[in-house]
Amino acid sequence: MDFSFSEDQTAIRDLANQIFSDRTTDEFLLKFDRGEDVYDDALWTTLAEQGLLGITIAEEFGGTDLGFTELCLILEEQGRRLSPVPLYSNLVLGALPIGEFGTVEQKHKYLAALVAGDLKLTAAIAEMGMAGAVAGQVVAVKSGDNWSLNGNLECVPDSVVANAILVPASCDGMQTVFIVDTDIAGVNIEAQRSSLGMNEGSLSLQNVELPADAVLGEVGAGAEVLAWLELRAETAICALQVGVTEEALKRTAEFTCERQQFGAPIGSFQAVAMQAADAFIDVEAIRSIYWLALYRLTSGMDARAEVHCAKWWAVDAGHRIVHRTQHLHGGMGSDVEFPIHRFFLWAKHLGLMLGGRSVQITKLGKLLASDETIGVTALRV
Repeated sequence: MDFSFSEDQTAIRDLANQIFSDRTTDEFLLKFDRGEDVYDDALWTTLAEQGLLGITIAEEFGGTDLGFTELCLILEEQGRRLSPVPLYSNLVLGALPIGEFGTVEQKHKYLAALVAGDLKLTAAIAEMGMAGAVAGQVVAVKSGDNWSLNGNLECVPDSVVANAILVPASCDGMQTVFIVDTDIAGVNIEAQRSSLGMNEGSLSLQNVELPADAVLGEVGAGAEVLAWLELRAETAICALQVGVTEEALKRTAEFTCERQQFGAPIGSFQAVAMQAADAFIDVEAIRSIYWLALYRLTSGMDARAEVHCAKWWAVDAGHRIVHRTQHLHGGMGSDVEFPIHRFFLWAKHLGLMLGGRSVQITKLGKLLASDETIGVTALRV
């Protein structure tokens, strides 16, 4: 395994860091949180102008035709600055599956506009992390050459600003994924704001009529599309979590070196140092297994066990890290407008996306039980 980055990858990471750092300061985020804006449109425009929205999109559609590794490096930098732009929903949930399974016409329609910053995408796949009793469902019925969709799906990320949503639907016991334009009659999106402050939406489809060319991939092949997307979506969440937790720990180290008690920096106290050291070990654990999962994915190897392990670490260790970093800020950590609190909220939300600890360990257990070869790999991890 070679975890070193190329010169181009390093340059992309540095560019993303500069863009996010220059724009998303603590002062900006405080003002943004107190305002009514959903996202930072100016930052979104800058990302489009610098070509970062098309990082994985082919050149013929306006992108730079790079890879998933480069995209994850950008997401890490977004996590460090908590920049309020819908990169995950657009570049991971929307662009990746359309780029992999879409027709030339679908790529021209959706990806070229995304690269220019004129269109936003997302996917309604939160049910992958939900219990069956509460998960929504969409049913598709064939009517001639067209399709009629009915149903409801919850917690669709950034759907209130999306121009199109990837929607899995059941038809005769099989799944098919459709690209649903949000301006079609019968599509209704009700804004949801999670307890952690993230923007989501409840999607309702009532007799939504779609043409045959709205199908992503093949009819009945939705399970394959979703399985492919799930691995990349969970890995991308880990990338964001690395940025969030590492920056939270860095800020805490700086705070504990400056804050004095009993005539000495509190960072010199053994209890504080031990908690910070435990958090550092957790950050490196998340990074190591996430990099392994990313390496196997981008190398064309089976990465299912590694991805589920990485997501479990992002949930479990992510919680411990932000709990400790907030705790080590003392009374300042309980101030909801103090910067460290935002990192706590982001880390908790990322941990819940596509399923928390119990969901991930269940996925991994089923995988181990079904394949002895995968079991050996996962046990080594």
